[in-house]
Amino acid sequence: MMSQTTETSLLAAQIVKQAAARGSPIVTAESCTGGMVAAALTEIPGSSAAFERGLVTYSNAAKRELLGVLASTLDQHGAVSSQTAAQMVAGALAHTPSASLAVAITGVAGPSGGSAEKPVGLVHFACQHRDSNARLAEKIFPGDRSAIRVQATLFALKMLAEMLESGD
Repeated sequence: MMSQTTETSLLAAQIVKQAAARGSPIVTAESCTGGMVAAALTEIPGSSAAFERGLVTYSNAAKRELLGVLASTLDQHGAVSSQTAAQMVAGALAHTPSASLAVAITGVAGPSGGSAEKPVGLVHFACQHRDSNARLAEKIFPGDRSAIRVQATLFALKMLAEMLESGD
């Protein structure tokens, strides 16, 4: 079985190659992963042809200021919600005119901050091509903070790869 580190590296290399070939620059909007998706992509030689920028919007204020997430969304649904992830990905594309593909991640990495409604390990994702609808996903990952962040990074990369494969 392939290690997550190896799988992450191979997937990031595939994404960089495909995004560069298609002229589809990528922007990331990350919260609980703290830039790990951007780091995985920029670890790949030649990533400058495929990666535009990464936005780490850890606080609610950063989500509002840098991505345009509505205060009402954060108040009604919380930072860890599909609604917030959808607004994060839309905001990443809106604030990065040169990018054509975006992924957003927001979740509870722990060890604290979880609740019965939003347990530690809950992560919401959104992935979107410019001029298309966002694909949303929700996962609950097992493990400690580090394991949750690594799994969320890998899942976000898988979403990017699927979007590049499907072209929509």
